[in-house]
Amino acid sequence: MLEIQSALSLAITVGLFVVKVFALIDCVRRPRIDFEIRQTLEKNAWLVILGLTVAAHLIFWSPLGLLNLIGTVAALVYLAQLRSPAA
Repeated sequence: MLEIQSALSLAITVGLFVVKVFALIDCVRRPRIDFEIRQTLEKNAWLVILGLTVAAHLIFWSPLGLLNLIGTVAALVYLAQLRSPAA
């Protein structure tokens, strides 16, 4: 039972890390005009936020840590605002 729980925790941790890295790479590649069109934070602000979330995830590898949960929410908000179809 402990092996299953460990494997599940590792899968969640890696999955959330991939989401954060994907959001950071998307932010780096996205043109600045997209941020203005979507009326969201500036590109530099998102780069700092997403960069810190990836760094925090590397330092604190637990998926249920407070910083990792905040970072996951930030990455998901970024993806919802900038990857969703334009309204």
